[in-house]
Amino acid sequence: MFTLSDFDFDLPPELIAQVALPERSASRLLEVANTADAADAARLIDRRFAELPECIAAGDLLVFNDTKVLKARFLGQKASGGKIEVPVERLSGERATLTLHVGAGTFQPVRVENLAEHKMHSEWYHLPQSLADKIAATRARGNRVIAVGTTSMRALEAAARDADTAGRPLGAASTETDIFITPGYKFRVVDRLVTNFHLPKSTLLMLVSAFAGVETIRKAYRHAIEQRYRFFSYGDAMLLTRRDG
Repeated sequence: MFTLSDFDFDLPPELIAQVALPERSASRLLEVANTADAADAARLIDRRFAELPECIAAGDLLVFNDTKVLKARFLGQKASGGKIEVPVERLSGERATLTLHVGAGTFQPVRVENLAEHKMHSEWYHLPQSLADKIAATRARGNRVIAVGTTSMRALEAAARDADTAGRPLGAASTETDIFITPGYKFRVVDRLVTNFHLPKSTLLMLVSAFAGVETIRKAYRHAIEQRYRFFSYGDAMLLTRRDG
């Protein structure tokens, strides 16, 4: 059983990117290729993000999240005089593509040592039937499903988990999810993941550890710190392969 402390590490503050690079494609990409030997956590390949197409086979399916940060917020004042700011996270409606409106809980730190006690903030997602059909076709021809970003990952896996529980194939879904992916989770859809480097004790670090393997991620993050990769949302990227895939 993993605890919060298992996902802590020393991250030099200067490696947390504060602004995006002027040319986003100039960022770096760490390809983390899992090996068949469990004793060898992973093979690490330093690349440029512009090389990403070279890592993807013809026929693989890339899944993007088309949500956008809403330029809306409410400003107010408490009776005590303190100021408050409330961001608007979602509107009902935002298309025939995969959408997950990211909730504030995604970025909130985990504050309990026992991970089972952590409660995720619910997020709304929409997965269209057209995407479910593409996933089925990708599987049928022996190709891989690649989630671009952890939001795409959560929407795909939430929909697949619910379909699996209901005993039906993956299909269209529009609902809320509070999925919390930690080591031991059974992945059903995603074979590879493009994501950035996450902060200590974050739910997203737990997600990538579940996906690629705890020791694999520890090795990759040690390498990233030694090689001065840029962390967090404005930073560099990783290409991960599912440990059991």
